Amino acid sequence: MSVTYTAVLPVREETVHRLTGLLDAERTRRGTRARTRSLTCRDQAILALRWFCDGTRITQLAADNKISVSTGYDYLHEAIDVL
Repeated sequence: MSVTYTAVLPVREETVHRLTGLLDAERTRRGTRARTRSLTCRDQAILALRWFCDGTRITQLAADNKISVSTGYDYLHEAIDVL
């Protein structure tokens, strides 16, 4: 059995927008085609910020976003690299 809940991430919306923009710029630089990624830049930014701020385990982040753990690590490290 599991329980669904809503949480608030303790970061300003501007922080999410900034990281989203950096990720979008990196995808553009790499030539990533539209709709080829499992997560949007915003969802990827939130994944990374949850890891930084709350220490959420990558297995939980992957499950919450319906991606593999391997993809979760890839997305996390991409976000770290653009920072």
